Amino acid sequence: MAFPDKISEKSVNTVRVLSADMIQKANSGHPGLPMGAAPAAYTLWKRHLKVSPVHPDWINRDRFVLSAGHGSALLYSMLHLAGYKLSMDDLKNFRQLGSKTPGHPEFGVTPGVDASTGPLGQGVANAVGMAIAERMLAARFNKPGFELIDHFTYALLGDGCLMEGIASEAASLAGHLKLGKLILLYDSNDISLDGPTSITFTEDVKKHFESYGFQVLSVADGNKDLKSIDRAIAKAKKELSKPTLIIVKTTIGFGSPNKAGSSSSHGSPLGADELAAVKKGFGMEPDKFFFVDDDVKKDFASIKRAGNRAFSAWNKLFAEYSAKYPEEAALFKDMQELKVENLDKILPKFEAGTKMATRAADGKVLAALGKAVPWLVGGDADLSCSTKTTISGEKWISADDFSGRNIHFGVREHAMGAIANGIFYHGMLKPFTGTFFSFVDYMRPPIRLAALAKLGSIFLFTHDSLAVGEDGPTHQPVEQLATLRCIPDLEVWRPADANEVSVAWKHILENKNQPVALILTRQDVPVIDRTKYAAAENALKGAYAILDEAAPDTIIIATGSEVHIALDAAETLRKEGLKVRVVNMVSRETFEKQPAKYRESVLPKSVKNRVVVEAGTSFGWEKYAGDKGKIIAVDAFGTSAPGSQVMEKYGFTAENIVKIAKTIK
Repeated sequence: MAFPDKISEKSVNTVRVLSADMIQKANSGHPGLPMGAAPAAYTLWKRHLKVSPVHPDWINRDRFVLSAGHGSALLYSMLHLAGYKLSMDDLKNFRQLGSKTPGHPEFGVTPGVDASTGPLGQGVANAVGMAIAERMLAARFNKPGFELIDHFTYALLGDGCLMEGIASEAASLAGHLKLGKLILLYDSNDISLDGPTSITFTEDVKKHFESYGFQVLSVADGNKDLKSIDRAIAKAKKELSKPTLIIVKTTIGFGSPNKAGSSSSHGSPLGADELAAVKKGFGMEPDKFFFVDDDVKKDFASIKRAGNRAFSAWNKLFAEYSAKYPEEAALFKDMQELKVENLDKILPKFEAGTKMATRAADGKVLAALGKAVPWLVGGDADLSCSTKTTISGEKWISADDFSGRNIHFGVREHAMGAIANGIFYHGMLKPFTGTFFSFVDYMRPPIRLAALAKLGSIFLFTHDSLAVGEDGPTHQPVEQLATLRCIPDLEVWRPADANEVSVAWKHILENKNQPVALILTRQDVPVIDRTKYAAAENALKGAYAILDEAAPDTIIIATGSEVHIALDAAETLRKEGLKVRVVNMVSRETFEKQPAKYRESVLPKSVKNRVVVEAGTSFGWEKYAGDKGKIIAVDAFGTSAPGSQVMEKYGFTAENIVKIAKTIK
């Protein structure tokens, strides 16, 4: 099948060569996908994608996610040619220090990049999250004749994406929710880095996705048949009762005389001679690099013109909407900013002297926030009755009704995290997720990407320690706190009581682009008497002296449910004549952001006698314990028994803290 006309052929081949030039100059990258998938990308952007290069953050734009992020050169070529603020010099700086064209797409670095991708499959789930956000916002704001939120979400994925389990998890939920505005373009070239996909991947993808509830379409010749690609996308857009997978059969490295169709074109530059042969085969001059003919520029210019028209039409629509529905329009603007006010009045206060699991307190906080923070949405991995991670009084979304704010993610932790990231990427919504803390290992990749991309995703984890008890070591997290704290730019919060849960949420909602993992107890813990001990609001600094002593002999550092045990131990030691300070280390990361003077005031270097208490591994606490300090931790897996007995077995009692403190000389 030949190209439909000369200019489309020339434009597609320009994308192929421009991408290959970038990779050759950098001497690093993946030319195979850009050269094979260029026709699908060109057809989508030229004929269907509703974007405004001048206004890349326009809320009603179509979203495009390059799940196969190793093909980033393709995306950068398209962004440049379509008129985004990505210059030819930026393309020449591909994969170089400080460039706007990093090796894999990074949200917030490159105009027009809707998601940070590269770990395969993540982008599929991100796209599902974006499609969910589109439906939720449409249900909330659209009125007859006023379709404020009405766009498609596209993702370009490869064979590797579909091998990853996260893609299957996300696709299963997308089919269940009948996300008709989600369209996945599958660049099916049958090649992975180690060779043909037949060595590992022989499933029937069509049947697989049909079983999820997808419409599945196929394009036999994705190398040249732009008309079939166009028809498939048009058909996908008309099917609004189910998502669509378009299987586009392509040749990896198309146009390369010696490397096309082979894994040798997947992950390394073509080489100077091979690139020259590619250009010659496409009728281009081999010695011209980063060159775009004027007629190709003119061809791509229509994307920018169409985007300007669409953006202007939407602004006119919103002005009319604002006149007719002023309250809704004001809310729309507030949600674009994730605006929140009067949190101190909204967040609940809890009565000292009572006991409450911090997971239960979190549920009450969510109930209060649900009434006052309209952009907060979220759900859990089929555990809401236990994690309490729902907004009470709000509906659960379903295929037939997206007006709720609670989401059943199902037992799909990995996809849940990446879908939540997709919801945040979309804009106007800040998502939370919930599951047991021991299952954080299933969702670490999206947590890492949330930190890398500076997303405001909120990760709630309950059942936070050995105190889980009878479910045993499979469900008792010990190393998880340490491993989360290793992730740069992620804040890990472990509140000591119900009131600190409220304070944590104040911090979370006021820091819009800060991902936070909030770690919560299953068991009841005392609501600390703040007339006797320091105010819970001090937690906003990450750590504080909850029981102060101006010139302490000993400092006990504790977190979460161990704080009240540390306080009991300190009271005993004080009665015996020791000057003891208890430091509540709610969030080490937040504490480390404070000025050095404050950190020194809380943990003076002169006080060497220290005891650290946390029902997790000791890893990372050496910094705070110092040379003379002792660490009461658990560097082993737990055991099945009632929670209080397990905690006692591993030394998390006031009596043991007192004993250890007395051994420090």
